[in-house]
Amino acid sequence: MVSTHGPPKEFPEPDDSTSNPATPRKASCSSKSVSNWTHIPANPTLVWLLISIPLVIWDTAYVLLRPLSMPGGSLHWPIWVPYEIYMRTDYVYGWKPINEKNGFTSAQGSMNVPETLLYASYLYLVYTQSKVTGGGAKPGFFAHRYVDGWPGAMAAVIGFAAAIMTFSKTLLYGLNEAFSGWSNVGHNEWINLLCFWIIPNGAWLVSSALMSIAFGSEILRAMSLAAGPPLSEEESEKKL
Repeated sequence: MVSTHGPPKEFPEPDDSTSNPATPRKASCSSKSVSNWTHIPANPTLVWLLISIPLVIWDTAYVLLRPLSMPGGSLHWPIWVPYEIYMRTDYVYGWKPINEKNGFTSAQGSMNVPETLLYASYLYLVYTQSKVTGGGAKPGFFAHRYVDGWPGAMAAVIGFAAAIMTFSKTLLYGLNEAFSGWSNVGHNEWINLLCFWIIPNGAWLVSSALMSIAFGSEILRAMSLAAGPPLSEEESEKKL
């Protein structure tokens, strides 16, 4: 979901003046080649964030404002009316954890706050620090962009951290239910479980996994450029 390719002519051939066999590492690990690394956000990533961030904020507010946000509460209608169905599907969102003083739901919801701030920071860097290929006075929201330099590196690191948080939290949520004997969702018919629990959680799990892989690969690529090729045996001996 995140492109790892740079803009055209991203990695120019080294100059003849730096291709002296006596200084092979200087030529292959020049600041010029490292500075040409760029982060290119993919449109599927941007679309997913634009959809998921409002939903996560909505969900977090419901969790942290319980019981006011629950049916009968002063804040329930009209914002959180759909949760009247979901709390019957997943007891984690209902009265059960409140009556049992189980803080897992609130703890999980609280972690949505730093996660959402990370995603918002990523979007801020993408749309304020990026350059648009092809020109144009007013580029569209999904124009082909790239972010280079420190902002690009920061965007990749923030995106990776946020995606790992999303993946870990979603996986923990599922594992907690599995190791609890499906005590919160086991009462559902298969069709309800599939539509209201498996598909929504699966979407977050798959998307965050893909973003983690893409961002992580991009960070490794940048680190490889900075490190240069492996040292020869002669160079390794000089380092010792």
